[in-house]
Amino acid sequence: MPDGNKDTGNPVIQLRDIHKAYGDIEVIKGVDLTAHRGDVVVLIGSSGSGKSTLLRCINLLETSQAGEITIHGEDVSWKNKAGGRVTSDPDQVRRFRTELSMVFQQFNLWAHLTILENVIEAPVTVLGKNRDEVEESGRALLSKVGIADQADKYPSQLSGGQQQRAAIARALCMEPQAMLFDEPTSALDPETEAEVVQVIQTLAAEGRTMVLVTHDMKMARDVASHVIFLHQGKIEEEGPPSEVFGNTKSERLKQFLSSTH
Repeated sequence: MPDGNKDTGNPVIQLRDIHKAYGDIEVIKGVDLTAHRGDVVVLIGSSGSGKSTLLRCINLLETSQAGEITIHGEDVSWKNKAGGRVTSDPDQVRRFRTELSMVFQQFNLWAHLTILENVIEAPVTVLGKNRDEVEESGRALLSKVGIADQADKYPSQLSGGQQQRAAIARALCMEPQAMLFDEPTSALDPETEAEVVQVIQTLAAEGRTMVLVTHDMKMARDVASHVIFLHQGKIEEEGPPSEVFGNTKSERLKQFLSSTH
């Protein structure tokens, strides 16, 4: 487990009493979450428990109906619309999304760009950074995730594990305040899954702030500073991995963990 570079100042991410529904179906039912600098918060739970939805609420890909989201001490601005709410400041939304880089289950690489071009595209076009400087850092990041030799290839020429490592390099190239991972290994076979897990373990050991949704309980144990078990849209149990996995209190969590062995 990472010891992190814990910061006692404003949390990087803070959620307070978040609710999210699709029509009459409430999928997030009052969830709190806090990630300080260097924290690795891991969300676990069965399919449909709300893990990925909560992650998408953090970077505003989904609009929660109630509760507060705060990024580095700054509250998300909302306005009422047609009985619900929407974000009220597009510039703020764009800024928060650049500060919270997300790595998806499906790699979402642009097929017509090389791996290096995929990595540097957003820093150049979104952040307006110098292309030569970003290219240098992009190559360094591809080396960091172990695929420097794939820089000039296209996504279709890479394995799934290599594509996911490229997606992680792309997220890192934005120099985010925190990284959000949505089931980053679930589309991979066991061999390539191990490659990606190793990269995530390295990032955790470096003290990077992360919120991670995963089905991989071993990775959760290894990288988490805090584990949250979601069940039917609520936090059923949470705490350090030693407690959640080693001194489980909730019967529902005990059932879940026994089913994942």
